[in-house]
Amino acid sequence: MVDAAQIAKGAEAEIYVSCFLGRNALVKVRSPKRYRVSELDSAIRSSRTKNEAKLMKEARKAGVRTPAIYDIDLKEFSITMENVMGVRVKDELDRSPSAATEICREIGGTVADLHNSGICHGDLTTSNMILTEDRRICLIDLSMGKTNAELEDIGVDIHLLKRAFVSAHPDLAGAFGELMKAYSETKSEPERVLHKVEEIEGRGRYT
Repeated sequence: MVDAAQIAKGAEAEIYVSCFLGRNALVKVRSPKRYRVSELDSAIRSSRTKNEAKLMKEARKAGVRTPAIYDIDLKEFSITMENVMGVRVKDELDRSPSAATEICREIGGTVADLHNSGICHGDLTTSNMILTEDRRICLIDLSMGKTNAELEDIGVDIHLLKRAFVSAHPDLAGAFGELMKAYSETKSEPERVLHKVEEIEGRGRYT
């Protein structure tokens, strides 16, 4: 078990502050779900732990900032990772709207780099981004993502991000426009993604 202080608890996992070989770390532990058959529960937790670790490594290879992985324990279904110093992007946008354009352009370029590498995040919101001390975007919680992402997956990522801005940052529509401008400047064939987003939004209007 993790001998550390719990700082967050989500539907799927708990996050603990810890230390790994003298370095500040976080430990993400996927907790058991009693409503699932034990063998199935273990298989799901193991698969999701391995998938998230793989996505984090692949994203870093593509130049996208994610926490460095220090250790993976498939018996505990845990990932020990870098405790990235910074502030949640959601909180920074709420606190410093004057910096929104700069931050959103950084988000746009980062997400484009992720998508260019064939990875989708799966839960792309400003709560799953950290603005680091050097003003870079670090993506966290890639547990819902996938490699070899298809156009549909990438379109859903952008759709979710747009919805997150509408609900959490309704006064920053202009900044979101800058985000998409930066995304389009970096993403290969951005018009295909934008068309897919329009298609996804259309499904929501007529279903």
